[in-house]
Amino acid sequence: MDRQQLQPLQGMTDLTAPEIALWQTLEEKARRLLDLYGFEEIRTPVLERTDVFTHSLGETTDVVSKEMYSFHDQGGREICLRPEGTAGVVRHVAGGGPEALESRLFYIGPMFRAEKPQAGRKRQFHQVGVEIFGPANPYADAECIALQAHLLAEWGLADCAVHVNTRGLPEDQKPVTDGLRDALRPHMNELCEDCRRRFDVNVLRTLDCKQPGCRTLVEALPEITSFMGEAARRHFGKVRDLLGPMGVTASVQPRLVRGFDYYIHTVWEITHTALGAQDALSGGGRYVIDFGKKAVEGVGFAIGMERIVAVLTAAGTAPAAHARPHGVWIISLGEEAVRENMVLARQLREKGVKCGMDLGMRGMKAQMRAANRSGAPWAVIRGADELAKSVCVLKDMKTGDQAELALTDLLTRLTAAG
Repeated sequence: MDRQQLQPLQGMTDLTAPEIALWQTLEEKARRLLDLYGFEEIRTPVLERTDVFTHSLGETTDVVSKEMYSFHDQGGREICLRPEGTAGVVRHVAGGGPEALESRLFYIGPMFRAEKPQAGRKRQFHQVGVEIFGPANPYADAECIALQAHLLAEWGLADCAVHVNTRGLPEDQKPVTDGLRDALRPHMNELCEDCRRRFDVNVLRTLDCKQPGCRTLVEALPEITSFMGEAARRHFGKVRDLLGPMGVTASVQPRLVRGFDYYIHTVWEITHTALGAQDALSGGGRYVIDFGKKAVEGVGFAIGMERIVAVLTAAGTAPAAHARPHGVWIISLGEEAVRENMVLARQLREKGVKCGMDLGMRGMKAQMRAANRSGAPWAVIRGADELAKSVCVLKDMKTGDQAELALTDLLTRLTAAG
């Protein structure tokens, strides 16, 4: 294979050291914080039946109509790589008992969309997401938004902008779509090709169009809340009233609708200036998904990890990664020393000491270079002479000082040092 063939597929990335240490730190912080809020982790399959998403997200959404990796397996079933996390979690909850319908779950993992790769957008990308299940409740909506802001602040992104809106209740959908169509109908010739198609299929999606001409038209439209009933406006008003005292400053964005058909009531988006024109960092909302026998209601959000890493890097606010250097590097001179040092390494690791050693029978200089690269503060050296005397040479890698120690004394000293 040539060098090009050894690269990942376009839109996909190998995650390796040293960057992977930052990812691990962010994931650890997320797990600790979500535990404080009472969430439990769920790991759903990467492969799902395609109808899990076509039914949930809506067949007219861009993700379903253009971006899903969907294919048939050997049994003829249509399956796909999951393009987002909520639908799979809801499928799981729908198959559970009554207690599952009031659970709090989070997930961390890869998602897949066949879209054009660009800055902050990959074909394989990773999300941290949460789902709070239960009937429509403005208190849960507000807590979910505040949790997302809390998590971003824990990651070093306290200066984000929170934008909120409402999709209203299911019974508001027809008045909203009729009202938008009436307002847009005189301007059909000014809409882009996609929005002319959306006009009949899903007119709400015109509010999300990025074409300058369409954006100008959309800005002049009535706010969708003007077509909604009092119940939807009251729910949204309570969410906004709750956010301020919880320390979240949120601005109402009347054109914000989010991309999936399952949303009702509160929707939101969080942006950051470090991303430039594509400033959306993450988002979420309340939803209801009906799998036939059981409708599942909940509220949640998903955060794209690639975008988080990009913003932290650009802003210079990334938390210190917790990659732990080796505590000791073991150097072996001769085959017998390798065998004895493998036993020593096992003993140290069982006592919680991180250690490494060269298993390739290389010379002293090569092993010392490896010790230096590892960042270990100590090196343990054993050859035939040390084995004959039942001692080890302990070397301070910073000062160069070294001393002979009996094996029991060495274990005690390195274990105490951690």
